[in-house]
Amino acid sequence: MNLYMVAVIAYLVFMALLGVYFSKKSIKNSEDFIVAGRSLPLLVVIGTLLATAVGSGTVIGGASFIYQYGPIAAIFNLSGGFLAALVLFFIAGKVRKGGSYTVPQMIEIRFGSKARLIASLLIIFAYVGIAAYQFTGGAYVLQLTIGVPLEVGTLIMAALVIFLTVSGGLFSVAYTDAISAFLIIVGFLIGVPYVLNEVGWLSGLASSLPSTQASWNGGLSIPQLIGFFLPLFLLILGDQNMYQRFSASKNESVAKKSTIGFFITNVIVIALTIILATTAIVIFPNITPDTAILEIAVSGVPVAIGMFILSAAVAFLITTATSYLLSASGNVVYDLVQKYSKTQISDKKLLWLNRSTVLTLGILAYVLGQFFPSVLAMQMYAYTMYGAALTPAILATLLWKKATTAGIISSMIAGGVGTILWEIVWDKPFDWNSVLFALPLSLLALIIVSSLTNNNQINTEFDKDFKEYTS
Repeated sequence: MNLYMVAVIAYLVFMALLGVYFSKKSIKNSEDFIVAGRSLPLLVVIGTLLATAVGSGTVIGGASFIYQYGPIAAIFNLSGGFLAALVLFFIAGKVRKGGSYTVPQMIEIRFGSKARLIASLLIIFAYVGIAAYQFTGGAYVLQLTIGVPLEVGTLIMAALVIFLTVSGGLFSVAYTDAISAFLIIVGFLIGVPYVLNEVGWLSGLASSLPSTQASWNGGLSIPQLIGFFLPLFLLILGDQNMYQRFSASKNESVAKKSTIGFFITNVIVIALTIILATTAIVIFPNITPDTAILEIAVSGVPVAIGMFILSAAVAFLITTATSYLLSASGNVVYDLVQKYSKTQISDKKLLWLNRSTVLTLGILAYVLGQFFPSVLAMQMYAYTMYGAALTPAILATLLWKKATTAGIISSMIAGGVGTILWEIVWDKPFDWNSVLFALPLSLLALIIVSSLTNNNQINTEFDKDFKEYTS
């Protein structure tokens, strides 16, 4: 166990030093901080896209789903990431041309400042929640490797994430993402043969699974399966972090090609995660579902491989959290403070505002994480808040000419309110995830209100500006 502790602590120290390095070498202005000076090469963009999508949402939350419902249901649930990558291929170059710092900036060009304000508030609310469950996921690693209580581990992870984000901005996030992506793929690839051998390879694994986990649906109804699939699919499809990475790419070609690399690596990681977490059902039948992959790393593979997997897993949790904190700070600084400031804010002050905002949001994320019973529960709530409230509006901004300002605003409000009503006020009726209520509500509001308010004069000026923005 001491070796695991050494490996995890060593990697955390390495990440912290990398943050200090980029803070001194690369962060000269606010653009360096928020979009890495628009200079990221292809392999780094692929790595940071993968690490952003595959944080504790997969290593903890996804593994929890696999452990509870089995591998076949998990294929349906976790396929949302790489299916979304196919759509992003057609959007990435357009986003890079525009060069916005945030998604609400992009929405404003076509639909005005009110739409930007609502989008900003929804993103901040969702992203703080996503950062929160990364803290919890990292705390599980510290508990298994060092024996730190979950409450203390969550606080340690929050402090490290905030430090990394404040110090190095997107430069440190992107490059640590790329390193972590490499480690997780290599660690999983080496680890899979060991655990499969222990359970009798695929045939032995299949015959050893309990009947529920061996079934095609894991005991879930079709609406429940769809309710698990949609939040991840919608989040990746409209994730501001993805768009921010495209904006940070060296050029449009790099942005577009990165989606191909992201698709391939995402398929690999999801497949390996499903295998590892499924073997945990057989090898460790009575563990906390959230810890399935982590238990495999500690007790299911040789120590050297376990150290590799744990280091990469904790790195993924941290870099995903830094991504969401960094992105949300951009919304606060550019979409709220700078947008509504009556005086011009200097670039030096913008950099200071970004860093102080990261600190504030990190503290809020830590507090929010105390109110959810599991990583999977928090994940579904945060994904739906973003996916139902914002993804339809984002895609309509880029792809639907008949969308109107009223339709976009109505869609965002309907999706956000619908998520809160279903998840918190009504406490998840039928045990369905809130996306099954909030997404249809959001889409109906977008289509109906846009149809009712669509006269060819409404968005002429915005559409002209948006056409210039993406050409």
